[in-house]
Amino acid sequence: MKKATLFFPFLLMSFVIFAQDPEEDETINRGFKKENLFTGGNVIASFYSGGTTLGVSPHFGYSVTNWLDVAASLNFIYTGQRDEFETKYRQTNIGPGAFIRVFPLPFLFVQGQYERNFQTLKVIPFNGTQYKIKENVNSVLVGAGFASGREKGNNTYYYFAVMLDVLKKPNSPYVDSRGQIIPVIRAGFNIALFQSNRNRSF
Repeated sequence: MKKATLFFPFLLMSFVIFAQDPEEDETINRGFKKENLFTGGNVIASFYSGGTTLGVSPHFGYSVTNWLDVAASLNFIYTGQRDEFETKYRQTNIGPGAFIRVFPLPFLFVQGQYERNFQTLKVIPFNGTQYKIKENVNSVLVGAGFASGREKGNNTYYYFAVMLDVLKKPNSPYVDSRGQIIPVIRAGFNIALFQSNRNRSF
């Protein structure tokens, strides 16, 4: 699993480079350009049998080319679950992360995202004393999404994505109490900074 996780970003890059239109010049930008900066964020919502996951995740990033974005993010996530023994789980999660977002088409993207999650889990047994557990866990989310309004010269758009935690660690906020991966639905927006059709650098 670790080898597959490390290989994923390189697989994405190879796929997108192969998919590019040879008539377009998609060379990597040389030098920092403030018009390539962007910000934004998303809301996280996942509803499944016995639980709910809700959260927000702001991000700040840079467009390396018109098909590749990189960004840092910060997650705030709450998960509530109930198991077959009526034990309740209340988990809060705060954690930094970073992602690569690749656009094989202007309106379609694939994304790989690493997160380091700092968690507090409250366990409330049906009959018994509740207790708390604090721990850290890594997640690697992969998935795909749709970008509405994104085009060359405009990096401001709304997006919708579905992602999965491929590490599947037991304490991940994206894995339920039975160890099953929870599909994560993210809907949000991307806002270009210092950008106009005239100063777009690619």
